[in-house]
Amino acid sequence: MRKRHLAAATATVASLVLAGVVTAGSADAGGANDKFTAEPHNIGLLTKEIDSYYGAQQDADGVWQASPGSPYAQDLARIEKGAKRQIAAVAKKHHGKGDKPAIVFDIDDTLLLSLDYEKKTNYVYNDASWKEYVGKADRPAVFGTPALIRYAESKGVEVFYNSGLGETQRAAAVENLKKVGIDVNLDADHVFLKDKADPPAYLADCATAAAWNCTTVQYKAGTRKHIESRGYDIVGNFGDQYSDLEGGYANKTYKLPNPTYYVE
Repeated sequence: MRKRHLAAATATVASLVLAGVVTAGSADAGGANDKFTAEPHNIGLLTKEIDSYYGAQQDADGVWQASPGSPYAQDLARIEKGAKRQIAAVAKKHHGKGDKPAIVFDIDDTLLLSLDYEKKTNYVYNDASWKEYVGKADRPAVFGTPALIRYAESKGVEVFYNSGLGETQRAAAVENLKKVGIDVNLDADHVFLKDKADPPAYLADCATAAAWNCTTVQYKAGTRKHIESRGYDIVGNFGDQYSDLEGGYANKTYKLPNPTYYVE
């Protein structure tokens, strides 16, 4: 499953609580020594907190946008400021010696914000509606990321993209990136997408044309390993999910905030 959303996860836990599955204590119902697990966070309150975090507001076209003054934007700015410092230091140290420094970015909610989709689907993923949404190629940029990519390019750091989007979504992804001002290395040698019909040889341990069995970590780490095998040193790896970052083949990882869904 691509996403496990907060609504679905909370509903599952809540149903267990109502059924008495997650209680423990004395055998006597209502006994003084009964112990209960902590009640899950209220889903209604949680969605309000998420709205507040993003400063979520609809524009004139009814599209949900994050506010540039929101806590979300402030967190991004802090992360990106630190990343620029590291990129500058790495570029200065490299001076054409050894493997060329590179950075790798996830796309969904690392570069392109899908808040409008999450809000309008009540944080519940559906494969068909998600593909339709991506196909519109009209998502806004995650604050600061176009400038961060241009900064890396200006310092001579190679930019790669490592996304869970499918190969059939390549044209829409590239179009959308260009729309938001990300027009650096958008060729097939730099943009890696899932090709389940014809998986690359470097993923042979978990993927063949007959069966794709790669976990997110296997796919993304395997792709980074492939990038490094081409003579690059991945000095920074950016993603909104921990599964974007785990598995090695990056000197430093940057976790961007995303409270709306979880990818294993």
